[in-house]
This record gives sequence, C-alpha cells and structure tokens, in this order.
Amino acid sequence: MTEILALHAFDDNYIWLLRGAGHVAVVDPGDAAPVLAHLERSGDRLCAILATHHHGDHVGGLAELLSRYPVPVFGPELENIEGVSHPLKGGEHIKLPELGLEFEVIAVPGHTRGHIAYYGPSLRDNGTLFCGDTLFGAGCGRLFEGTPAQMQDSLAKLAVLPAPTFVYCAHEYTQSNMRFALAVEPDSIAVQKRSEHVARERAAGRPTIPTRISIELETNPFLRWDEPTVRAAAASRLGHVPADAVETFTAIREWKNRF
Repeated sequence: MTEILALHAFDDNYIWLLRGAGHVAVVDPGDAAPVLAHLERSGDRLCAILATHHHGDHVGGLAELLSRYPVPVFGPELENIEGVSHPLKGGEHIKLPELGLEFEVIAVPGHTRGHIAYYGPSLRDNGTLFCGDTLFGAGCGRLFEGTPAQMQDSLAKLAVLPAPTFVYCAHEYTQSNMRFALAVEPDSIAVQKRSEHVARERAAGRPTIPTRISIELETNPFLRWDEPTVRAAAASRLGHVPADAVETFTAIREWKNRF
C-alpha cells in the first residue's frame, strides 16, 4: 500500500512523497531540506526522483539529494536538468520496483518546452496524476516557453484521463484561481460551491490538493473551452466569437495573466 505525503516548500510548493515498504520516491524536490528531514525522521530510504520540468522550485534540491542518495532520476529529455539519469519525452512507461509502481509518462509542453506528467492508473483506487505546473486546482500554468496551442493540447490530454483520477499539482493556488473562475462563469453553481468549499478549507489551514479530473472539468475554465459560458466570456475579451478551442483558451489565459 503506497501512501502519498505532502511536504511543504517555499511559499506554496508541494513536494510529493510516494511511500511504501520503507522506501520513498519524491516528485519535484525543489528543496532538499524537507525531504532530508523526512528521511531522517522516518528511516525511509529514497529510491527514485521524478521531475516534471526544469524550474528551480521543482529541481533545486536535486544536487544535494543525489550527493547523499545516488538514485535514479526521471525527467524531461527536452530540458537541461543536471542529474537526470532517465530522460523522458512522453509515451514511456517507467517502473519503481521498490514501491511496486508503474507510471505512464505524458508530454505536456506549454508551461515549459519539455514539461512531462506522470500518470499512475493503479496508484490509489482511481488513479493518480502528478502534473507539476501544467494543471492546477481551477487553473493552469503560465506559458513561459510554449504556445497556447501546445498548452491547450496538453490540457486536453489530461482532461480525457478517467474522471475520478486524483490530481497532484505542485502549488497551492486553488483559492486565487477560484476567484478567476468566478469571474469567467459567475452564474455557475458548481463554481460557486467549489469557491465556498475552498475558502473554508484554506481558512482552516487545510490543503485543496489533491483535486480530481471530474472537479476540474466542472469548474476549471482552462478545461472548459467548449462550454458556451466560457466561449462567451472569451468572446467578450476578444470582441468576436472565438474560432476554436485554442482561441478560446488563449483569450482566457491572457485574461488570467492580467487578472
């Protein structure tokens, strides 16, 4: 039985630990300190590191961890991340034998050029996705290196995963993202209810992650490019009806950039 534990880093980062049988794998260790503290406290042995993209708040702890634990490091082939021993471009299946886990690697460029995500269909009852900075609770990552078309295509790949899939993103951004979701779809009962729920959770100091694909399909404007209400919101920004899903997504993403 594999546990998924959250380690907190910086202001709002999550470092995810996959834990079982005395071993742990770590996803996006931007800071080595919380990982090392867990290993010292628990006696667990680090067996692998999974990186989604090259930003420092996701891989900044690699060098220190590898200096103490020379473990396999999985990461994007298209990005220059020192320490990656198993470069991946999407479409591969990787195994973590110490944990008895297997992941499908999904190419999700947009936030960065080579961003990847890890989907474990058998991890937890309904499957689990580690998606870095591509999909957030009620949001998506900024386009630092990719195009809107790339990001929309990447999000479409995640949107078709089984609806109950648990989504483990790398930041606690849901509450601020819900404010934008309400601006896009102010009359949506689902968005209103989620906004209220998220506000209660954060007021109590509780995380809003993991979320689920089903929740995001209902309330995340960046997955709802085909919905009439979102298309209408995009049209109000563009001054014309968007031609397709990419134009709708682009208008909503640019609005969020200035929100």
